[in-house]
Amino acid sequence: MENSKLLEIIKINPKAIAHVNSPTNEMKLVAVKKNGLVLQYIDSPTRELQEAALANNARAIQFITDPTDDMLVKVINDGWINLEYIENPTDELIKLALSQAGAAIKYANNPSEELQLLAVRKNYDSIKYIKNPCERVQEEAVKTSYDALRYISSPTHKAELIAIKNNEQAVRLINDLDKNKVLEFLKVNILAIKYVVKEIEITKDELEQVLKEVLAREDVEEKYVRDYLNFSTIDKNGEIMPRDKIMFIYQYGSKKAKKIAVDEKLKMK
Repeated sequence: MENSKLLEIIKINPKAIAHVNSPTNEMKLVAVKKNGLVLQYIDSPTRELQEAALANNARAIQFITDPTDDMLVKVINDGWINLEYIENPTDELIKLALSQAGAAIKYANNPSEELQLLAVRKNYDSIKYIKNPCERVQEEAVKTSYDALRYISSPTHKAELIAIKNNEQAVRLINDLDKNKVLEFLKVNILAIKYVVKEIEITKDELEQVLKEVLAREDVEEKYVRDYLNFSTIDKNGEIMPRDKIMFIYQYGSKKAKKIAVDEKLKMK
């Protein structure tokens, strides 16, 4: 068949290049410009052909055995998902991909702590792609969202505390709850009690001890004091602690806690 006719066929169906013996450079160029993935059918493609194929479809990178650094950067700039087609990507390429999506971490073999941090800072739930995430990485992820706990098979105690401090609902994502853990959690977020009181039996004395310890601190956080005062389950009529909350702070609270209590009491009037 004449070259001119073959060229017209390739323009219509670029994959036809696979069935052409000794295609001309023009045929090859037309084919990859129409469909970059047909590069796989071309033996020893020139740089011009490789670049033309990538311009059409970044996934053509998988058919280039010796891509230049510029090619690799272009491919990742076209989409982080293209990291899938790059064998043994460098940390710099992975960082470029992570700037677009944390999920790119799944294409990194044994990622460093730096790469793990970049991933969870971009998208907290990308921690699901990290096997045995570092302690610092766990903490970073749960700071953004307590929901990150669901993706960590063995969270550190500190990560659990951070998650619960930020949102008491995090306690529902902890599988190995026991009384000691619950009491520690209540020291960072008293509101967590509403999610554990039916599962873990806590005595009046145990809860009082937690509150005494936290409220007596001069650096007690304002939110903790206000949460304690405003949480309706813990009041003089409640089943957990039948005690006047304001009086409890006057008896056991620090100067800071008492000051916050006075301010909260004025708001209640």
